[in-house]
Amino acid sequence: MTAPDATPTGDANPWFRVRRRTVDPRLRLLCLPHAGGTAQLFHGWPALLPEDIEVLAVRYPGRQDRLAEPCIEDMDTMANAIDGALRPWLDRPLALFGHSMGACLAYELALRLEGRGIVPEHLLVSAHAAPHRAGRGAAPHTAGDESLVAHVRSLGDLHSDAYDIPELRDLLLPALRADYRLVEGYRPRDPAPVKAPITVYAGRDDASCPLDDVLAWSDLTAPGSFGTALFPGDHFYLVDREADVVADVAARLAHASASQPAAPSSSRL
Repeated sequence: MTAPDATPTGDANPWFRVRRRTVDPRLRLLCLPHAGGTAQLFHGWPALLPEDIEVLAVRYPGRQDRLAEPCIEDMDTMANAIDGALRPWLDRPLALFGHSMGACLAYELALRLEGRGIVPEHLLVSAHAAPHRAGRGAAPHTAGDESLVAHVRSLGDLHSDAYDIPELRDLLLPALRADYRLVEGYRPRDPAPVKAPITVYAGRDDASCPLDDVLAWSDLTAPGSFGTALFPGDHFYLVDREADVVADVAARLAHASASQPAAPSSSRL
């Protein structure tokens, strides 16, 4: 039984853009975008995934239809807010996919869920060093506008022409700067391991993420519960390789259990 794609409206949760293809999903996949990014990054994923996987793409405040809301500049504040918003959606098993900044948020959410006895089916982290291997180099959020934009463009060309339009630049830069402040302030020295299996995704040509630092995510899960998926491309490899990336994600979630106990929750809107 299928249902059209849906975006919550009215009293529904503003944190998620929900794309559903069935009224009774086997699994939910929470997708978290990069610094300066939006839920649009995952717009094409639902059509490429099995119908029984429902996609929840996170919508950070301070951009798009949440433009009037203040940005969040602290990892704990952001993760706690998403965690609270997610609770009504935990009546199905959950997997997490986070790209760049979203990888750290996905990890922090996994810790919070596991602290309440809810083990995610899979933690899928993309284009970011393991938390304990993230470098302490330059701080882009303190740079001038031109330097910040140049830094973003050095990662890859993902709609960066928007920064050439003054009106759009004024709208986009506050969220981008806030996200970088959040990421640069997140440096856990001794991050706790998670019970969920971890798979890391990366572009082979992504100079911002040395492979050794990406593979260090293996320190944060049990032996035998770690996997890798490398693709041609830069920091935004998952755009050009979307079909291949989503196929790999689908394969890793193919045997996700539908028997995981649901967390107590209110009815979802």
